[in-house]
Amino acid sequence: MAIKIEMLRCFCAVAQTGNLIDAADRLGRTQSAVSMTLKQLEDHLGKKLFEGERKNQLSPLGEQVFDLGLRQVRQYDQAVQNIEAAAQAQQGLIRIVSVPSVGALIFPPLLDHMTQEFPGLKIELRDSDTQQVLDAIAQDQADIGIASGYHPLNGVRTIPLFQDPFGLVAASDHPLITRAEPLSIADIPTAPFVRNTLCDLIRTAAFRTAIENAEITIHNTHSLVTLVRTGQWITVLPQAVTEFLPEAVSFRPISDLQDRRQVYLYIRERSRFQDLTEQCSAFILSRNFA
Repeated sequence: MAIKIEMLRCFCAVAQTGNLIDAADRLGRTQSAVSMTLKQLEDHLGKKLFEGERKNQLSPLGEQVFDLGLRQVRQYDQAVQNIEAAAQAQQGLIRIVSVPSVGALIFPPLLDHMTQEFPGLKIELRDSDTQQVLDAIAQDQADIGIASGYHPLNGVRTIPLFQDPFGLVAASDHPLITRAEPLSIADIPTAPFVRNTLCDLIRTAAFRTAIENAEITIHNTHSLVTLVRTGQWITVLPQAVTEFLPEAVSFRPISDLQDRRQVYLYIRERSRFQDLTEQCSAFILSRNFA
């Protein structure tokens, strides 16, 4: 018997809810049907997926199957969604995913341009971190991607889009923002620092040393800015990220930090609507991000 996607979906639902009743309710199936599907999967594997009779603790194998199975279920659902969207997109479909800081800059004018030039065109826009952008492009979940850094991908064209400097981000009334003297890397350890994933793009040794004792890392930019605006914390971000900062938060250059974030455009070389992909990419490349 082959393992079917619905068997994995059933198992993942039970693993997430911790019991058959809630899993059955989520799946819209009877409790006995869910139990039977689980038994079929365990019989096929020849091992138990849960510890004991209760379904609130995975076995070692169950943990592995859950990680792999959930990934497959999500990919399957995404594939079905893409197929249905493509079938309904009689005038074409463009899927674009971007890091949030660039998406905020490019999405509004891009939507205006594409909807005026191609009435009836369906457009899907998402913002994600760089790794998720690359995954979406590699897995054919997007036609165009915008991400930080150069990452070669098979079947994907990579074109430099723009670069922007890193600088200090802090509350507008923070002493490091308001003081008259220029900032340097040596000033960073003088205040509590919160890391973010974009800090990993900075190669300057002095900067890495300055933040090596930072204990807090925040991955979400909105949460990061919310913390910084309290006035107790500082961080370092690329300048484009700060285009939409609230007035209570400011950006300031760091005199001896020369690193710049490199932003690249990723274009799938084979997409269903290749002509639309190329025209959309051309518009993005025509924009002035300076």
